Amino acid sequence: MAEIALKGNMKVKTLKAEFKKAFGSTLRVYKSESCKGAFADDDATLASIRGEGSKGGELAVKGNMQVGNFEKKVAEMYGIGVQVANADDSKLANNSATLVGAGK
Repeated sequence: MAEIALKGNMKVKTLKAEFKKAFGSTLRVYKSESCKGAFADDDATLASIRGEGSKGGELAVKGNMQVGNFEKKVAEMYGIGVQVANADDSKLANNSATLVGAGK
């Protein structure tokens, strides 16, 4: 089963590349938890863009996790917004889809 681990020292571009490779779907990473405004810089680490008061840490993510649960967990742990889109990044995935299913 596809799986990745998010860590504070991971760069945004590495996270997006590993996410695409593991699940086939596209990950959009934002500077704010609300997913409004600018995308996060690809060379920034998750820790450097982490929201104030967020604990960070390591998060293991499996392909059978639902999109909505993944987005919520990242917001809780890191205080940053992420959205899962389909493989060609043309539309956002349904929150009830699995991460693997969103890439198909």
